[in-house]
Amino acid sequence: MTPQLVSGTRQRAEQVSRDASVLKGPLKGYHHETYVLALPDGSRTVKFREPRAEILWYDRRCFRSEEQLLRALKGHVTRIPDILDVAGMSMQGFIEGRTLRSRRWAGRRVTDAVFDQILDLFREMVRITPDMLSVERRCEEKDRPDDGDTDGFLERLIVFIEDNVYTKNSARFAGLFGELGIEYRESFARLRKSVSGLRRRPFCLLHADLHRKNMVVDSQGLLWAIDWELAMLGDPLYDLATHLYLMRYPEDQKNRMTQEWCRVVEGIRSGSSYGWENDLPLILDFKRAQSVFTDVIRIALSLHEETSFNRVRRLPWEAWRLQKILENAAEPLGLDRTRSHSEITSALTRWLRTQDQPMAERVSSAPEPDRF
Repeated sequence: MTPQLVSGTRQRAEQVSRDASVLKGPLKGYHHETYVLALPDGSRTVKFREPRAEILWYDRRCFRSEEQLLRALKGHVTRIPDILDVAGMSMQGFIEGRTLRSRRWAGRRVTDAVFDQILDLFREMVRITPDMLSVERRCEEKDRPDDGDTDGFLERLIVFIEDNVYTKNSARFAGLFGELGIEYRESFARLRKSVSGLRRRPFCLLHADLHRKNMVVDSQGLLWAIDWELAMLGDPLYDLATHLYLMRYPEDQKNRMTQEWCRVVEGIRSGSSYGWENDLPLILDFKRAQSVFTDVIRIALSLHEETSFNRVRRLPWEAWRLQKILENAAEPLGLDRTRSHSEITSALTRWLRTQDQPMAERVSSAPEPDRF
């Protein structure tokens, strides 16, 4: 049997831990390879992580360093990972507990205790205005919309999808998108028209990825928010929309969260929920459209990495998933019709065959990419 290769990240984690037997991981995660290790003195457990090489970033990031942001949020947000300096590196303390993520949780309600603590987190974040955080940003100042410019904020997110998800990967995926009914110019033009005209709201800190996997309940029942890498400064209603979209609450709890969120944020900063009745559906439409561009690529790549047997087994399920994703985004993307399950299965199968070709054949048979 061929021995399993040990990654460089694991080797470095073992060096820091000094005891490979207590190292846990790698943890599940897309952007980083992450291990949990005990400090040599046994006082704490921390997360040792390094970015994965050559991955696709599907979401716009605002801050240069998650660790810098977490340091700046101390005293503003109650339960977030603390940062420890270990071997000349900044590491996040590991939160012991259980996440709210589980297949059986999708569509299920959270307890009242968890619900109230999520509202408390939103209450703390809406207090944090852009001028309160002196944390290094990734984007240039000219690329930051003015405080309250919610249309400009959402436009920057659309531009990111257009440039960094679709266009950047068009040589490999444009044909697949086309077979699924996604045409570059028409789809983005329709999306912009569908979500324009948002009301102005004062900007604040957004977690921007607040779902069941990123919330940990400890042994005392306290809720901790983790994974702040996608945090932004922007429209507070975008944070609510993202949370509702990812959490998959039952309908009555979704409505309750919306109403309670409006009450909470208005109690902190007047105007933070202004126009939500009109704008929340628009932002949710954006989230549904965003899911098309990211999930087509995610699913296709995931299938390509499978063995032939697992690929055949998974293909019908993944085609069904894509069909639902396309149906949900049909209106904001202006799709004339949603492709059938068999059409999606065939499109994925053809794309996979092209990826299995030798590189020279793949290049010679690939369609000419659009010129933007």
